[in-house]
Amino acid sequence: MTSSSAEQMPEWPTAEHVPAEELARRQGIRPVTSVDDLARPDLFESDEELDDFLADLYASRRAGAA
Repeated sequence: MTSSSAEQMPEWPTAEHVPAEELARRQGIRPVTSVDDLARPDLFESDEELDDFLADLYASRRAGAA
């Protein structure tokens, strides 16, 4: 006899379940009010590091499409 993954999922809400809104509140997460909030100008140490990242990203996307 087999069971589907839906049968293995717990009934919601359970005693352990915490809604996403509550988790965000507990962690002090606030809504993004501007795209500038997401900017990280020093994410890559150099233009070469950014170029390497983008080359790897594009290669992985092409490999997944094949």
